Amino acid sequence: MCAHTPPCPTADAPDREAAHLVAHRPEQGWSLLCNGVLLFEDTGELLPNGLVISPHRVMAA
Repeated sequence: MCAHTPPCPTADAPDREAAHLVAHRPEQGWSLLCNGVLLFEDTGELLPNGLVISPHRVMAA
């Protein structure tokens, strides 16, 4: 999917969130990265293969 040089991290890479934004819909709470990952406002993710990554942001005390 990625045409950047150097290429963005793949969807299964640990640093997948570093990929470039393709679409950003803050009013809906999500962004699409060029590696196919849907990144949600709560830091949850939906990978292209259907795997769901639970939110992982640190909550303020």
